[in-house]
This record gives sequence, structure tokens and C-alpha cells, in this order.
Amino acid sequence: MRSANGHILVQPNGNRTVDGPRERLHHYGPEALSDAELLALVLGTGHRAAGDAYALSRTLIARFSTLQRTVSAASAELSTHPGVGAARAAALRAIGELARRLASLRLERGTQIRSPHDVHAHFGPLLAQEKKERFYAILLDSKNRVMTNLRISEGSLGASLVHPREAFRPAIREAAAAVIFLHNHPSGDPSPSSEDRQVTGRLRDAGDLLGIPVLDHVIVGSEGYYSFADDGK
Repeated sequence: MRSANGHILVQPNGNRTVDGPRERLHHYGPEALSDAELLALVLGTGHRAAGDAYALSRTLIARFSTLQRTVSAASAELSTHPGVGAARAAALRAIGELARRLASLRLERGTQIRSPHDVHAHFGPLLAQEKKERFYAILLDSKNRVMTNLRISEGSLGASLVHPREAFRPAIREAAAAVIFLHNHPSGDPSPSSEDRQVTGRLRDAGDLLGIPVLDHVIVGSEGYYSFADDGK
């Protein structure tokens, strides 16, 4: 038997059941805990307007549908939930960012990019839940090793947002040998739009003119990724 508020229950046979999230983690490991129980341990305490930490966690996850969406929600949305406030909203956002960084393959300086999968392994976890399109450039040396990666722009992808002049400025400044561009689709579907194809064509033309080839343009979403290079485009 389990209680709604995470207390130890007594079964009909008289045996005590370890039911509190902290006790369950200690006895069975974190994998045995539900999303709400894990979140309750992070929150620590409840609130008089929302019940104990477990009740608060359950209502938060119910409001945002999933744990992932809960820790990816905007601070303004989180802080208006009973029992959360600005401090706990910041803590929840920090947890979400930590989880994304832990899931992301680090693209340190000197890391060799061998395939679009390497690009997605880094950016996929970081951008899968983003609500705005973000456009990045990965600058590479002559052996396809990462020099740096940086965000070029944010907003809806288009000619006014991703102009070749702005896209290649860091590559020229850092004397990059090649570049990979990347952006996300907040819809989750990484399939390229007609505008994606037009932007990619302009960037490749500019790269050829500058002598800084565009090795790929990768689009990431929660449903996976698309690579123009893999598709032969």
C-alpha cells in the first residue's frame, strides 16, 4: 500500500512499507522512484497552498503534462503555480538545464566532427524543447576539429535572420577552414522547409565564394535530426 503524501504505511500483515521518496531512494535506488517522487526530493518541502513536496510535484507535472516540460517551462509560468514562486522556478529551470547538459555530448575545442550524428548528440538535448528557432555555426579547422561553436541568431529562420554576412563573420575572424550550420525546429519535426533549403543554398554559395566550405546544415528537433549532407543536398 502507498500513501498519496509519501508516508510509511502499515500493511494488513503488520509489515511496514518503505514509502517516503527519501527512504525509497535509500532502499531501492533512484530508478525505483516516480518522476513526482524525484521532483519532490529536489523541492524538499511543500507549501501550505499546495500540500507537501510530493503533492506539489504531482500537481506541477500534471499541469505541464510531463517532467521534461515541467523543467523546461518558462519562469513566468512556473512561478505562478501555487507553492512555487520565483526561487523554486529558478531551481526547476536550473535542473532542466543541468539535465540537458548532462545528456549532451560536449563539443570541446579539438573534438573531431565525423558525422551529423556528432552534431545532433551535442545540440539535440540542448535544443529539443526550445520554443524559438536558434541558428548556430560550428567552426572547424582543416581536420574537421571544432574550433568553437556559437549562436548566430534567434527567431524565425529567414533571409533577414540568417544573412551570409553575419553567418560567416565569426568564421572569417577565426580563420576557420570549414563550417557546419545548425538550427532547431520548435515543432519537433526536423524536416527542412522550402525556406531552410533556400537559406542553405545561399550559405553554400557564400562559403564557396569565401573559400570556407559549408560541410553541412543540420536541423534538430525532438523527433530527431535532418542533415543536408546526408541527403546529398
